Amino acid sequence: MNTTFSDTTPPLKSRLPGVGTTIFTIMSALAAETGAVNLGQGFPDFECDPSLIEAVHRAMLDGHNQYPPMPGIVGLRQAMAEKMHAQYGLRCDAQTEITVTAGATQALMTAILCAVHPGDEVIVLEPCYDSYVPAIELAGGTVVRVPLTPGDFRPDFDAIGAAIGPRTRAIMINTPHNPSGQVWQQADMLRLEELLRPTNLLVISDEVYEHMVFDGQRHESVARHAGLAARAFIVSSFGKTYHVTGWKVGTVVAPAPMTAEFRKVHQFNVFTVNTPMQHALAAHMADPTPYLQLSAFYQRKRDLFREGLAQTRFRLLPGQGTYFQCVGIENLAVPERDLPEAEFCQWLTREIGVAAIPLSAFYGNGFDQKVVRFCFAKKDDTLKAALARLARL
Repeated sequence: MNTTFSDTTPPLKSRLPGVGTTIFTIMSALAAETGAVNLGQGFPDFECDPSLIEAVHRAMLDGHNQYPPMPGIVGLRQAMAEKMHAQYGLRCDAQTEITVTAGATQALMTAILCAVHPGDEVIVLEPCYDSYVPAIELAGGTVVRVPLTPGDFRPDFDAIGAAIGPRTRAIMINTPHNPSGQVWQQADMLRLEELLRPTNLLVISDEVYEHMVFDGQRHESVARHAGLAARAFIVSSFGKTYHVTGWKVGTVVAPAPMTAEFRKVHQFNVFTVNTPMQHALAAHMADPTPYLQLSAFYQRKRDLFREGLAQTRFRLLPGQGTYFQCVGIENLAVPERDLPEAEFCQWLTREIGVAAIPLSAFYGNGFDQKVVRFCFAKKDDTLKAALARLARL
């Protein structure tokens, strides 16, 4: 006897009725279908340090294959505490103020679920990573969208201040910024600190690209500012830092009372995180060299990619951090430049053989400013192959 799903399946009312297949899935599938060089989705096409793989193997052989403690193994949390102090001057308690998460997206979701109640408002600065808004909506919160300044993607603090109201619970910030590559400065953090001082707003600070800041600038973490750190969930990603995005391991640093609430949700939506990976990462962090050298590693790739793009009619936007480069398409000598960004990206993938992501996908209203995003976290040969195709433009 064979059984199949049928039209007797009960209807399900969607919690996210406005969400469909993401642009990242669409463009990656199109790139695979057409044989295009995929500079759309943000992950490396090169391997991590072999010693990290060996450390996972050793952890497995040593028997670290059962559940670890709910907040993460002590060794990894202690390594993060030492790093937060060495990098940003923040002293935090590994036992009560650091939690290991199943990647940064889970960290962001859990921070929102533990802090946002139905009717609460959360300020989101657009363009933004696509998980922010659905997470707020799943918590029953109301999204208040404040655009970053078009063109340079700087925070507009007058607009942020105007968006703060009696129901505002939190603001989500992201530096270095995906998708634009913009980096917040010390003055930005000081302005935010001043703006929030008379309020009880929380800060959810997405800092997964913290070690990808270029041209001698420093990463301006909220951890450097006492008035912000005291109200912040600070989200980091080992996947981004060590080229292992598929491992899905991150951390959240927050004051003890906030961490206690975070862990109440964490223990039920994840409980705990892959054990051998945690042991491997803890051992790997004993040497800070890999993350201290990461900015130089990616700046070289950024410069290689920008030098090639400069030979085309793409308009280069500043790329201060992350592993993304945004370009304007309005000066291209092809009629397709007048297409909406999403259609242009599909044309670019099919006809030129390079996949990109439209910036309009990062706005709730689909704001189209003739800008697309490339990812340069790729082998040099991959970047050169893409540039050879883009040279036709």
